[in-house]
Amino acid sequence: MRKNLHNRTDLSEILIRIEYLSINSQHLWGTMDVAQMLSHLNTFLETSLDINHPRRLFLGRLIGPLFKKRYTSTKEFSINRRTHKNYIVTEFRNFEQEKSKAITLLNEFCGGGTVKCTTKPHSFFGYLTPEEWAIVQWKHFDHHLRQFGV
Repeated sequence: MRKNLHNRTDLSEILIRIEYLSINSQHLWGTMDVAQMLSHLNTFLETSLDINHPRRLFLGRLIGPLFKKRYTSTKEFSINRRTHKNYIVTEFRNFEQEKSKAITLLNEFCGGGTVKCTTKPHSFFGYLTPEEWAIVQWKHFDHHLRQFGV
């Protein structure tokens, strides 16, 4: 079974890895600092929790569903991929606030189960099931935690 954020064991793994982050954590690729990375993750997690709703991308409407299977597979996300403009964070963020928010949102997502997931489409890939959202969120956190060496 693929790792996902509706599974308490998989959630615990992510939470432990977040605890290894510090304000001094350095990225291995990309341009975000650690607080910006957490803000980026939080914003995307809010999308799956139906808190924010980025517009569908035209290109995503055309080809997104063709790539959805790879997106939700066990294959790791590639580094330095394009990011939807709603998830790009370039301004200063407070590390402790973003870390605390990430932990709160992760617990909310896991604790809320499938009923807590949005029914709105992903901006590129289209409609995802709650299970697919849980897989994608785990993969996204894993990707960025690896970016910072944890």
